[in-house]
Amino acid sequence: MQKSAGPWAGISLWGPSRRRGGWMIEIRELTHRYPNTREQDAPAVDAVTLTINRGELVAVVGPNGSGKSTLAKHLNALLLPSTGEVRVDGLDSRDPANLWQIRRRVGMVFQDPDNQLVATTVEEDVAFGPENLGLPPAEIRQRVDRALAAVRMTEHRHRSPHYLSGGQKQRVAIAGVLAMEPDCLVLDEPTAMLDPAGRREVMETVVRLNREKGLTVVLITHAMEEAIPADRVLVMDRGRLIRQGTPRQVFALFDELRPLGLDVPPMASLAYQLRQAGLSLPEDVLTIEEMVNCLCSSA
Repeated sequence: MQKSAGPWAGISLWGPSRRRGGWMIEIRELTHRYPNTREQDAPAVDAVTLTINRGELVAVVGPNGSGKSTLAKHLNALLLPSTGEVRVDGLDSRDPANLWQIRRRVGMVFQDPDNQLVATTVEEDVAFGPENLGLPPAEIRQRVDRALAAVRMTEHRHRSPHYLSGGQKQRVAIAGVLAMEPDCLVLDEPTAMLDPAGRREVMETVVRLNREKGLTVVLITHAMEEAIPADRVLVMDRGRLIRQGTPRQVFALFDELRPLGLDVPPMASLAYQLRQAGLSLPEDVLTIEEMVNCLCSSA
């Protein structure tokens, strides 16, 4: 089947990323219990083991309460393991001496960009992190310029963030993290509060940063279609990692995902329904173009 960019027009979803080799994050038997959790209650994250490779784009999906956001907060030591371990570039998050280096290596972007915008202009906001690192002004300027160019917001550098659209605000929030020059970007439901246009802006930016810059990306999302460009999809339920594979492998598990309350991308759902009606279609259809090609070839 011919691979197509589908809804992410203009971005090569299946083109090779600039891999740097080796793992970026290693998680072993990670379990997390929040304070005051009853012993008989299931932990928020339960014995999760996985590795995330350098340059990889990983999407984490699952129903509400599945532990996605709790897992994300462990990747830059905002939370520490109750048991098990998390290592970032070889640094154990349980060692307080490693926290600063871990947070420089792994930057986080959250749902609401307004909670991450702190300055009166876009360029001042992006400069906030590098200034706190105590970098010289010339280096700060270079980092701000590079970060704004990476998210295509240079022309808005003198505007107030509060006059931007939701998608533009989230791109500025991403630029603020990029200016810290992390090795890995973790996005916790970054499009949850955005309209469709804003969602597209953010996702195009994220995929481009991964494909063109080789940035390691971990995307926590409730929107299954956003996981299509990922190299790997992780499925969580009740704190456990229950499935992982390529988007085509995972979204073919229609009968397993639906009981979890998870939809699959629209074309995968349509292909499933057409197969149930007796039409012979592959199980890994993900995009409109692929659906059209399949229907035309079977006509």
